[in-house]
Amino acid sequence: MKPLALITGANKGIGFEIARQLGKLDYHVIVGARSIERGTSAVEALKSEGIDADFVELDVTNSDSINKLPNFIRSKFGRLDVLVNNAAILLDYDGPRPSDTDMQVLRQTFETNFFGVFLVTQSLLPLLRESPAGRIVNLSSSVGSLSSILDKYSPLSQVVSPAYQASKTALNALTVLFAKELESTKIKVNSACPGPVKTDQNPKRGVLSVEEGADTAVWLATLPADGSTGGFFNSRKPVPW
Repeated sequence: MKPLALITGANKGIGFEIARQLGKLDYHVIVGARSIERGTSAVEALKSEGIDADFVELDVTNSDSINKLPNFIRSKFGRLDVLVNNAAILLDYDGPRPSDTDMQVLRQTFETNFFGVFLVTQSLLPLLRESPAGRIVNLSSSVGSLSSILDKYSPLSQVVSPAYQASKTALNALTVLFAKELESTKIKVNSACPGPVKTDQNPKRGVLSVEEGADTAVWLATLPADGSTGGFFNSRKPVPW
């Protein structure tokens, strides 16, 4: 039986490429997306490359949508081996200073980038515990690295997107806390920074291809039994918290 992977926000960009690369490694992938039309199109594109793929309608800001996931996966597949929390939003690109950040922007960003990840992970954890090699990968960003933000020699210290940055910092903390809770199990939990990828979310700073951006997440999703847990990686190398 092929290992099964769910990727949230997988109808385009890095999420779609993660699904594609896992599919090429003989994983059965589930494309999670809010749009039925876009999610279905993504699955058709994957199947055209010989990849086993299915679609699930998923809005990570909607608890009802999330609560349906475990029954859907268990009834249709009976298992889950990999969860890639990729869905994210960036609303304050080159945004205002923290003191000028709009509370609604902050709340909306955290709903997707932090609370959505927490709720999806919590919901699917019982299924992942049953896997012989459960893997959780959270798509984070080095612009949320506290070390880099405070390092005046780092180019990342010049980034100003307070809501997005804070959400990714919080996500990294969540990664560590889940990794600590699950350290005695076979589940590994890590954060992946894809780097400055050319996507709709990163129109000006993007220099990497989606293939390059997806690589670290795919690597973490397929770690061997002696692989790392509780880490933050970019280009398959540790990066500072």
